[in-house]
Amino acid sequence: MGNDCCLSADDAVVGNALPREDRPVLEARALSLEHRPGHPVLADVDLALSSGRTLAVVGPSGCGKSTLLYALSGLLHPARGSVLLRGEPVVRPTQEISIILQDYGLLPWRTVLQNVTLGLKIRGTSRAVRCDMARAQLRQVGIVGRDNDFPGALSGGEQQRVAIARAFVSSPSVLLMDEPFSSLDALTRERLQATLLETWNRNRTPYLLVTHSLEEAIFLGGRIVVLAGCPARIAACFDNPGFGTPGHRDSDGYFVLLRELRRCVERLW
Repeated sequence: MGNDCCLSADDAVVGNALPREDRPVLEARALSLEHRPGHPVLADVDLALSSGRTLAVVGPSGCGKSTLLYALSGLLHPARGSVLLRGEPVVRPTQEISIILQDYGLLPWRTVLQNVTLGLKIRGTSRAVRCDMARAQLRQVGIVGRDNDFPGALSGGEQQRVAIARAFVSSPSVLLMDEPFSSLDALTRERLQATLLETWNRNRTPYLLVTHSLEEAIFLGGRIVVLAGCPARIAACFDNPGFGTPGHRDSDGYFVLLRELRRCVERLW
């Protein structure tokens, strides 16, 4: 169930480029971004995410992880380089790329069902069909009987489940996640990580997760990329062969990779 590897944990290589897989769904080529002219935040980032694959990006706070995500989604325009979706430039947000944000991104004046069906409504899906699709997706993430509740009536974990349902219900080509579980307590966080992985196993929507948590990166990323430097560049990448296998979080391989990844980031950050 793991991803095609780029490098093994023992072979982590410092450099700017991440080897590309064939026919990536989402790709960044020599991507460079600036906070403002003359103040670069990311430099020469090469990434490739293929169908059914997962990628976790780790880096210190303020290194540009969220900036990278916004560029990949079309919300920010690079100073240099390009972002491609199936070979076509991404120049603006598209419904083919869904995003899950740190603050859930739910509209507080819309109910749970209305939040999940919003993208389908914009696409012109009939009300009956979109409601059926949304309820089915909500069941998958463990939210039942809350259709008419507003986000303010939900716990943080419940709101994030709704956000996950909204992201998956429209069958996007790619899912991007910006530290989606960072504000949750440890137990809720682990439960939602498992929920995300279970949902991915059903539909295999490729996703890219940015996180500062090494443990989360190893649990949710089939490949792990390390950002470092100022401006930040890809400094190392790791294959995660145990990704998606039952009991991975408690396996020897998980802890071996965690030690290798921790040694790497301690050296680089």
